[in-house]
Amino acid sequence: MYILEIFGRVLISSLFLVEGIRKFLNPDISMMYISDHGLPEFLLYPSIAFEITFSLLLIVGYKTKIAASLLALFVLTVTFIFHGHHIFDNGMQLTIFFKNFAIFGGLLVIVANKPQIFSIDYYLKTKKGN
Repeated sequence: MYILEIFGRVLISSLFLVEGIRKFLNPDISMMYISDHGLPEFLLYPSIAFEITFSLLLIVGYKTKIAASLLALFVLTVTFIFHGHHIFDNGMQLTIFFKNFAIFGGLLVIVANKPQIFSIDYYLKTKKGN
């Protein structure tokens, strides 16, 4: 069953990793989207670094609870800023809004669980125990 935990971490992290890489490779579209929502464009670069860094931490299972908590906070923030408006007028925005809440829920499940065998956290925990 431990293999399911690593697959879950990889799958949920892949969303952030792919999105961070996409933003890095094509920043113009993302900058336009950010500015259309009244935010400064320079926030693109910290968001790229954040998404890539914390998704990789989650994949390898290092500081898993912190990484999942911060990604959950990121999802919640992004959801309300970019998808919270007109959710009842636009079916697609409502779908994205609830999809993001499902991702938020998945991250909370990761936060609630102990480190499993396929993680650096588990290795460090068992090494301290010996």
